[in-house]
Amino acid sequence: MSQQVPIIVLREDTERTRGRDAQRNNIMAAVVIAEAVKSSFGPKGMDKMLVDSFGDVTVSNDGATILKEMDVAHPAAKMVIEVAKTVDAEVGDGTTTAAVLTGGLLKNAEELLDQKIHPTTIISGYRKASEKSAEIIDEIAEAVDPTKSAAYKKILRDVAKTAMSSKFISGSKGELAKVVVDAVLAIAKGAKEDEEISIDNIPRQKQVGMEAVQTQLVKGLVLDKEIVHPTMPKKVEKAKIALFECPLEVSKTEYDAKISISDPTSMQTFLDEEEKMLKSMVDKIVEVGANVVIAQKGIDDFVQHYLAKNGIMAVRRIKKSDVERVHKTTGASIVSKIQNLTKSDLGKAKLVEQRRVGDDKMLFVEGTPKSTVVTLLVRGGTDHIVDEVDRAMNDALYVVRDVVIHPYILYGGGAIESELATKLREYASTLEGREQYAANAFADAIESLPATLAENGGLDPIDILVSLRSAHTEGKSTYGVDLVKGKVADMKKSRIIEPALVKKQVIASAAEAAQMLLKIDDVISSKGGGMPEGPGGEGDFDDE
Repeated sequence: MSQQVPIIVLREDTERTRGRDAQRNNIMAAVVIAEAVKSSFGPKGMDKMLVDSFGDVTVSNDGATILKEMDVAHPAAKMVIEVAKTVDAEVGDGTTTAAVLTGGLLKNAEELLDQKIHPTTIISGYRKASEKSAEIIDEIAEAVDPTKSAAYKKILRDVAKTAMSSKFISGSKGELAKVVVDAVLAIAKGAKEDEEISIDNIPRQKQVGMEAVQTQLVKGLVLDKEIVHPTMPKKVEKAKIALFECPLEVSKTEYDAKISISDPTSMQTFLDEEEKMLKSMVDKIVEVGANVVIAQKGIDDFVQHYLAKNGIMAVRRIKKSDVERVHKTTGASIVSKIQNLTKSDLGKAKLVEQRRVGDDKMLFVEGTPKSTVVTLLVRGGTDHIVDEVDRAMNDALYVVRDVVIHPYILYGGGAIESELATKLREYASTLEGREQYAANAFADAIESLPATLAENGGLDPIDILVSLRSAHTEGKSTYGVDLVKGKVADMKKSRIIEPALVKKQVIASAAEAAQMLLKIDDVISSKGGGMPEGPGGEGDFDDE
């Protein structure tokens, strides 16, 4: 019998990791990411200093920021970061929780794999536990009644304060929570029934100077631009706004061309014609009755002069997103050709005014017919502080919006996680076979969150877990970790409130990521593709 010749399918520069080694590598990478953000979890979490390739420094304990700045090569690590990004995009908070929970689920899964429990069994158990978690959350979440205005606002403020309690600005969270709630309710009131409540309608203008507590809400739009000409009016009441996405300049020809001028009079004629074209633009604006011009692109010096001469205010080179916001709030049509401008294209505002904010000048557009956009002027003593205040405000805006669109709340401080773990263990006992182990491992991973909360707060995690288990076994479902008192307490009384929507999204996303990584038993990558060497040689389940 002739000797069998091995068939080489993969290229020489390709690396392949199979079976248990592939899973071990992926789990290890995911756990490393989870461990990196674990110490920043919770109100007593530590900050991370991130230095990019340009030497720019970011100091934050915000999970989304930390993970976004991480430059990782391992594909499994990238998947964990993608989970956090998904959570951030969907609900705006819970990114650190999602990363830590994903790491916990995979760490527990590795122990089950070491016990020879097949990955598909673990995946099935995790899927069932994740679905059961969503059911439990729906059962125990408390409904919020938006018609009871005072109580509703108080709950929303508590939700905002809880989101900001882990941030640098936690000392100012009471005042900032009021600003956040007023901002979200303002855009919710202005939105149509079928219209999505988008945080994009609450732009934030960052300005160094004053304290974080001086952050203010402007019921209108603030553009980080100043008027283009010094003699233009700084304040226009009963504003009629012309909004352009085209430049107010003589357009350049599509092809390069040269004009030969033989005598000075021809030169003057040429310049006069250009000036005439520019003046016709201003004449058109004056004709329709506009007294404010907002342009996405440039405004020629001649046009600036003539606009100022006619008492018309103008700003230029605003962001495209701001063009959309001006359109939304004032009703101004976005004009692409100045010749097409009509009176019906003009937007309206009670007041357009240039004001000094810190060292800069900004344009305030207030009293618009459509209150679909409000602006937050974010303040802080330094650039780093302003950035961190801005991140905290972003999280708070999202969680308040989450409660507005899905009016159900849970109690934080690890209370919901402890209750979930208790109920999941009861549920695990109803499952058949080895799926029980997986469901219990899922419960353990969720329970590791309050343990991490306690550990980061300087408490003994084992003592806290024992107290939490005892309380929840006795039916005290709202008991969690009070890091101020340093013991287990009623989170309902402490007003530590979280949106149910965030918790459901975090658990679902973390479970899906863990299941996806556990399903991988073969990694094929080209050299330099970012797959690190595993702790052992090649192998598969048959070799164990």
